[in-house]
Amino acid sequence: MIGPAGVSALVLAELTAGATALLWPTPLWSEVKRGFFTLTGAVVVVLAAGTWACAASGTVSGDPGGIWSVRLAAALTLVTLAWFVLLLVRRPGAARIVGFVSVPVSIALLATMAATSDGSYVVALLQLLAGAAFLGAVLDGLLLGHWYLTDRGLSRAPINRYTTLLIVAVALEAAAVISGGFGPTATDEAINPLLTAAGLASWIALGMVGTTALIAVLIRAALRGTRASAVQAATGFFYLAVITALTAEFAAKVRFLP
Repeated sequence: MIGPAGVSALVLAELTAGATALLWPTPLWSEVKRGFFTLTGAVVVVLAAGTWACAASGTVSGDPGGIWSVRLAAALTLVTLAWFVLLLVRRPGAARIVGFVSVPVSIALLATMAATSDGSYVVALLQLLAGAAFLGAVLDGLLLGHWYLTDRGLSRAPINRYTTLLIVAVALEAAAVISGGFGPTATDEAINPLLTAAGLASWIALGMVGTTALIAVLIRAALRGTRASAVQAATGFFYLAVITALTAEFAAKVRFLP
């Protein structure tokens, strides 16, 4: 994959995979109502479809990694749509089974996309997995924060868990950015001349990761409050984290592709 479409496909795949992997295997199913999974499904379906479209647009003819990335992005879109529809028609048991199936599909997509990198496959895969954890924790945390507005009796355990996941993911993402190096990049300048000049992309990415780390600390501090407004404040910080995390990932992935 190449160009802006290829970079967008990588970031959207991380968002989709992270949101999926941090949704179904967690205890959340027994903590929140079905509506939260329906809300998340609506968002993830759009992200998966965007991944599919961007991968198809950015794939180079004859590149096996790109071709299989498109196929797996299509499969992830369809399986995500399946569990979302099952939730809409009130078949939660079947939706949960299909939801669990979507997790390995999303991981397989990242594993395939790692092959599109010019560098080490292992390093590329670890970078994508770290990015997925990073973006997934931010997105799921944001959606969960909004869910507290509809479920006033929900305990703080779920949002505290996602805050912890975000803090851990920040450390993983910092390591992933550093592993990508800090030299100049030969990536197409059509993405952004600033990101492709003099190795600025890695420094911008690392700065945004650091900013997200500060936001994660503020989220943790806000949740120590006992009032309902504490969760609302934490949700506001998650909004900021979405901006900084996405900026970090787009900057980092400029160096990823050939």
